[in-house]
Amino acid sequence: MPREVFDMEEFIKLSERASHCRVKRLKEVVKLKLRTPKTLYTLKVNPERAAEIIKRLRCEIVEV
Repeated sequence: MPREVFDMEEFIKLSERASHCRVKRLKEVVKLKLRTPKTLYTLKVNPERAAEIIKRLRCEIVEV
């Protein structure tokens, strides 16, 4: 089961262990999905904040 994360700093910290991050852009929200060896973590943010989070991630970025 995926787990939703609500804190940006925690999500960035989790990206150290992740193999990749998938970015899914919808109309008014952007979903970021981190794939770690055990769990899939998701974060929903607005498009402006997504750009600054993506710059800080420490894993491969995959646009979906």
